[in-house]
Order: sequence, then structure tokens, then C-alpha cells
Amino acid sequence: MTVPTLSRRSGVALLALAAATVAPVAHARAAAAAIPTEAEASTALDLAMKAIAIRSVRGEGNRTAEVAALIRDRLVAGGWAPADVVITPRGDTATLVATWAGTDHTLKPLVLSGHMDVVEAKRADWQRDPFGPVVEDGVLYGRGATDMKFDGAMLVSALIDLRAHGFHPRRTIVVAYSGDEETVMATSAALANELKGAEMVVNVDGGGGVFADGTDKPIYWTWDGAEKAYGDYKLEVTNPGGHSSAPRTENAIVQLAQALVKVGSYHFAAELNPITKAWFERAAAFEANPATATAMRAFAANPADMAALAVLRTRPELVGKAGTTCVPTLVSGGHAENALPQRATANINCRIFPGHSREAILAELQSVIGADVVKVTDVTDGSISSPASPMRADFVTAAEKAIRAAWGKDITAIPMQESGASDSMFYRALGVPAYNASPTFTRRNEQFSHGLNERVRLVNIKPALTYYFNLIPDLTK
Repeated sequence: MTVPTLSRRSGVALLALAAATVAPVAHARAAAAAIPTEAEASTALDLAMKAIAIRSVRGEGNRTAEVAALIRDRLVAGGWAPADVVITPRGDTATLVATWAGTDHTLKPLVLSGHMDVVEAKRADWQRDPFGPVVEDGVLYGRGATDMKFDGAMLVSALIDLRAHGFHPRRTIVVAYSGDEETVMATSAALANELKGAEMVVNVDGGGGVFADGTDKPIYWTWDGAEKAYGDYKLEVTNPGGHSSAPRTENAIVQLAQALVKVGSYHFAAELNPITKAWFERAAAFEANPATATAMRAFAANPADMAALAVLRTRPELVGKAGTTCVPTLVSGGHAENALPQRATANINCRIFPGHSREAILAELQSVIGADVVKVTDVTDGSISSPASPMRADFVTAAEKAIRAAWGKDITAIPMQESGASDSMFYRALGVPAYNASPTFTRRNEQFSHGLNERVRLVNIKPALTYYFNLIPDLTK
């Protein structure tokens, strides 16, 4: 294991500086202190750094099971019985399920979800060793800093602290960490199936807040209650081919091109659900362009407002929130410069609004293309469709209360629908409400999940613990 480069003493000093920047708001809560101690914050940072130092990437040398063992050892040291922390090997990866039994066994459990694996990172591409976590100027660098070893460590540390404070949950708490969320998601599906009797899932992989540009001042926070489904569709045209000096009426490349033009110019029906409606209404307040903000509010009021839609469709980051989108992403055709093409293919990538099946989107694509010669096939791998979670008052109230206790009473909370995908989709597909709700805030220009030089600001540590100190007791009453 790579040795983290920040000592506990220096970590405490940096955390003290961070705490002076953002002071979590205390509020009365039985059996647990509202504000984390310096020692608790330092221990949480230590766990995050040790986890980041383990290369948990799918394939040869995958060490996800070591991340699970690290977390298990912390939980057992924090009071969990060894039998209550189960690591299950699954192929070259593993899952971790830790149970904290509640006092009322008639209540369905609360599942706290996350994943231990990360996206590949090559040392030659990074300014720093991606698996050698380092803190510089109050920023922690390393693969998993934002997705999502930092968040996973904060959650586990907060649970240990709550137990040390004497908290006893009425509802059983289950920590469920998958091991291949970033790739095939087989462990994600397996855990959801094993825990389908849960009352609710809070997934700390997703959501999160935004700092004002160039500062550590929080301006708004989002939680995810829905995800668009991922879909890949193969378009294929085959012809007999022949010599290019003798053109035929039917040409596979031309026929495919005509189909792609139709798909590229087609708009799926605009639609809203309660989560996206709330997002457009509240996010409009943070939109710098007045015309776009007006269009966002108009669309929320009437999804058939074509003038509003026309504005939204000029913004790549907004058009996907207004309905299903499908775009050509790959194309291939022909076999020789001097031959008529025998085959031409293309991939259409779709992000499907909740409530629609992949089969329904395939049928709509076929209708749009309107040519039997173009064969359309669903070639999606590893994704499923799932409904939006309801905006349950118990979750919304607890989450908003917790984030304001952590970051201040003026924080705006905004529901959000992600383009996908996370472990939550498997729970939602089984009828279990799931909410992605990380308390971590990021500057807009530092959002490097899956990218180079991934980072997180240490100013997040105490607010993150404060958030969980509030959220977990409220959801396990």
C-alpha cells in the first residue's frame, strides 16, 4: 500500500484552517455532538487517504478487496462485530455489507450505498501519482478524491463517530459498497437484489454542492432522485455491393446517411417529472443568462412551450434534462475504395427519460428512420431502465435539514435527475426509493471525476461529518 503523504498532525492543522473558513452550524440532537472534533476529522481524512492509496481498478491487479478490508477493520475497531461486516469476493472484485442492527426489527432497513472501485488512472498522465494521495494548499489529490473514496470514507467515519457518541438507531442501518460500479456494475445489481427489502437507499455517490467561483463559499446543493437510462442502438444496412464503376440505386452508405440525418434532426417529446420540474424552477435562480433562466421557468410551467424548448435546446447541459436524447456517435462503412459498400453501420447513443423502456425507444427510432432496409438493434451493455424515486417528505426534510446544518441555513437545495448511471438505478428498478446525496462541495473548475488530477477540498470534511451526524439519526428514527 502506498503511504499517504500527509501526517495526522499536519492534517489536523489544515483542518483547523478549513474549519475557520466554513463553520458547521450546531443543532441539538440526542446522543451525538453536532460539530465534529478535530480528532474525528483527522481520522476521517486518514481513512480517505488510505483508501485512495489502494488501486481498486477492474482487471489485472485489482485491489478493491483491500479497500473493503480497510473499511471492515475501521468498522470493527469502531464497535461492529466481525460477523456484521461481510466482504464477499466477486470475480476480481468484492462487495462490503456492514449491518448496524436497529432497536426495532419490524422496520425495514436504511441502506447507505457507495462503491469502492475507481476509473483507471495512469501515472504518466497525471501531475501527481493518482494512487499516492497528497494534500497541497488544503486540497486532497488522488483518484477517488471526488468519485468516491472521499465520500465513502466520510460516511463510514461518521457512523463510527455516531456509535462512539452513544447513538442507537431505531431502524437498522446497512452499509452496502459495490466493487465494479465504474465498469460492468455486476456487483451493483447483486447488492440491490440482496437488499431489495430496504425502506430507502441513500447513495453518497452523486449529488453534491457548488462553491462560488474561486471561493469556498457554498451557493447551492443538489440531490439526485432519478437517472436517465443508457442505451446503444446499432443501425445496419447491407447490400450486395459491386464495382464502383457501376453504381446502383441502393447504396448502403447513402441509405445509412439518410437514416442518420433523420435521427440527428429528430426531437423526442419534451417531458417533466416532479424532480426535473423542481430542478428547472430552482436552478433558474442560478442561471447567469436571463433569457435561459426565463426559458427554464417557462418550461417548468409548461413542457409544451416550444419557445422555451428552443432556448433550452441550444444549451447542451440543459437539453438532456428536458427529455430523451439520441445522437449518432460511431459510423463505419464500406470495404474498399473501388467497391460499392456491402455494409454500413452506425451507433446511436440514447439517454432515456425515466418511464420509457429501451424497447420503446428502439421502436421510435425505427419509426423515425422509416426504412425497412435499415436494421435497428439494441446493443446496450450493462444498463437498465428505472423509474424516478418519489420526492418523499421524510428524505427531503432530513436531507435539507442536514445540509443546512453542515453548510449554513441559506443553502438552496435542488432536486436533480442525472444522465446516469449509478448503483441507485438497480434499487429503483426493484421498487426501492434511492437518493444520491453527497454533502461534498466542489468549485466548478475543479470537477475532475474520471479525469486528470482529481481533487477535493479539505474544507468539506467537517461539514460532511456534520451532515451525516444529522441525516442518519433523522432517517433511522
